[in-house]
Amino acid sequence: MTENTPSMQGAVCPVPKKHSNTIVLGHGSGGRMMADLIKEVFYSQLKNDPLLAGNDAGVVELTDGLNLAISTDAHVVSPLFFPGGDIGRLAVCGTVNDVAMVGAVPLYLSASFILEEGLEISLLDRVVESMQAAAEEAGVLVISGDTKVVAHGEADGLYISTTGVGLLDPVVNIGGSQAQAGDNLIISGTMGDHGIAVLEARGELGFSTNLESDVAPLNHLIEAMLAVSKNIHVLRDPTRGGVATTLNEIARQSHKGIILDEQSLPVKPEVAAACEMLGFDPLYIANEGKLLAIVSAEDTEKVLEVMRQTRYGEGAAVIGRVEEEPAGRVLLETALGSTRIVDVLAGELLPRIC
Repeated sequence: MTENTPSMQGAVCPVPKKHSNTIVLGHGSGGRMMADLIKEVFYSQLKNDPLLAGNDAGVVELTDGLNLAISTDAHVVSPLFFPGGDIGRLAVCGTVNDVAMVGAVPLYLSASFILEEGLEISLLDRVVESMQAAAEEAGVLVISGDTKVVAHGEADGLYISTTGVGLLDPVVNIGGSQAQAGDNLIISGTMGDHGIAVLEARGELGFSTNLESDVAPLNHLIEAMLAVSKNIHVLRDPTRGGVATTLNEIARQSHKGIILDEQSLPVKPEVAAACEMLGFDPLYIANEGKLLAIVSAEDTEKVLEVMRQTRYGEGAAVIGRVEEEPAGRVLLETALGSTRIVDVLAGELLPRIC
């Protein structure tokens, strides 16, 4: 953990009932409730190999020797504009990143807009302008879309869904199941910037900061990493549920143990202060412009070097390692020399964050 950062405590959030007959906010948390919903409702009926792989994008074979990576995402963030970003930039970057996290090159997006009656057209224009700027930065095109309007009070202004497609070299095999004992765990920068920036925009912090969301397209960063190493085994962007929940997913997929070093976890003082005041753990706060990379030990230094030369990887650091045991679990080695389990987020910590 960096200086001025409080010691990590368990995330404070309501523990939901195990069985629920209706959808609640916790089903969108990125945590255990969401995982159970996906497994019990979606995986049980829409079962196929690309879906069940459980990665950020589904990968299918094309006939010309390339693979196609496809991902889709819905965006319901509140408020629509927040320090460092808005729902338009978030929609583009979130989907570009999901396609890139399997090692694919994102190329095209489609976008669906659900507009609430009474939304100012000037506001919508700002959102679309932001989407175009983010698409240009990522090097992708928004080539199709759809628009629906619902009655006042039924959509909280604006929702956006985006689908992205990209091409993937078949020799690239990156996914949560590929983590190997002896690998190192890298994060591209500080944790929790997005979640706390959005919380401040809602006026729920009780104090003001200069913190901005980290929302950004990471595909060019990933291209630079893949150019210097063929031994990047896992890439993942820790969005809903934060770093802790994402690492638990990877540990389960790979049947490996992931060990975190508390003293290496990068957290900005503003995020640390907000979490200490609110009883949150930065490990569970959403990010929208950070990635986790699990890389072979021999390639770790050169991957770190190239990451630190890029705009969105300047703060890259090794924060842990992969071991055979405890299989399927994440542990934190604390600054005091003890070890504790880092479990998956139970319910909803910060709703409407992305």
